[in-house]
Amino acid sequence: MARTLDPDARLLAALADPVRLSIVRQLAACDGVCACDFTDSRDISQPTVSHHLRVLREAGVVTAERRGSNLWYRLSPEAIAQLAALARSLVPGDFVPASDLVRRPPATAAAPEASVRPS
Repeated sequence: MARTLDPDARLLAALADPVRLSIVRQLAACDGVCACDFTDSRDISQPTVSHHLRVLREAGVVTAERRGSNLWYRLSPEAIAQLAALARSLVPGDFVPASDLVRRPPATAAAPEASVRPS
C-alpha cells in the first residue's frame, strides 16, 4: 500500500494494528504510561513495543515526555479530536439513534392535590 498524506488515513493505519490499538486503549484508561509498563502487560519484546510506539508517535496519536531516564506516553488531544471528528463525519445526516426510536411510556402527571375548601 502506498503511503498517503491524508491525515485520517494515517491515523486509522496507525490504529489498525492490534498491538498499537491495545496500547492506545491502555493510554485511554489513564493519564500516562511509562514505556517500560507496556512490555509488562503484553507478551512482546521491548524493541517491538518501541517500534509500535514510534509508529504511533509519527502518526501523531501519542506524545512522549522524558522523565529521568524513562519515556512517558499519553494520547494526543489532537488525535482524539481528529478521531472524533472523523467518526462524526461518517454518520449519515438522517441518522437517528436506536434509543430515539423506542417508544417510552408517557410520563405520569403528578396527581392533583386535593382541593382544600375553607370551612
